[in-house]
Amino acid sequence: MANCALVGCGLLGGESSDKTANWSAQKLYSEAEDEMSAGGYTQAIKYFEQLQSRYPFGRYAQQAQMEVAYAQWKDGEKDLSLAAADRFLKTYPNSPNADYVWYLKGLVNFNDNLGLLGSLAQQDLTERDPKALRDAFDAFRELVTRFPDSKYTPDAVIRLKYLVNAMAAHEVHVARYYLRRGAYVAAANRAEIVIKQYQQAPAVRDALQVMVAAYDGLSMGQLRDDAKRVLDSNFPVGQDAVVEKSPWWKLW
Repeated sequence: MANCALVGCGLLGGESSDKTANWSAQKLYSEAEDEMSAGGYTQAIKYFEQLQSRYPFGRYAQQAQMEVAYAQWKDGEKDLSLAAADRFLKTYPNSPNADYVWYLKGLVNFNDNLGLLGSLAQQDLTERDPKALRDAFDAFRELVTRFPDSKYTPDAVIRLKYLVNAMAAHEVHVARYYLRRGAYVAAANRAEIVIKQYQQAPAVRDALQVMVAAYDGLSMGQLRDDAKRVLDSNFPVGQDAVVEKSPWWKLW
């Protein structure tokens, strides 16, 4: 009898009880949204995950999985957020919210300190993670290509323009590194990547300057002069200041 009483006590309540045990899917979702609004992302994630576990086929399950990706990003869990976004796109490839999830994937990899209102004045593009830049570019490009009429596409286009120059600037940074160390062939090769792959980026000017210096270091006069001719033709004296002062959202 005593054992039954103890068991009964455990069933009736105590610290191990789950207050959400009898919550409906709508209640779990509502509570999770309230936590999100208050900045309680960790608790929101728990509620969303409970919702998906208990009501995997309900109408709230799809929304909850998408919200988990956002909440994990805001909670500082970049990898978990990307994994959740990928799961959503795999599980619901034809979801009307797929455009948002592609946009979210781009944002997770995009340094949000350099958003639409950000300034490049104190930022060094070349020191950012090139893989994150590429991943952000790929996600935004997927959004723009597959969902041209999405409400997220205009912002994605702006960010794509920024990312193109950021990736080009990174290559120039590497080329200059080689140039300073006398690795002229490597410097010229990295500069050539910028000129071929990022033809409209402002960093092309810097790549041509590196190429001129690299060929000069290699005593390859003809190639140096050719690069100098292209540089002078496309970036006349006096244009540098104009390019550098242009805001990043008006790269070209």
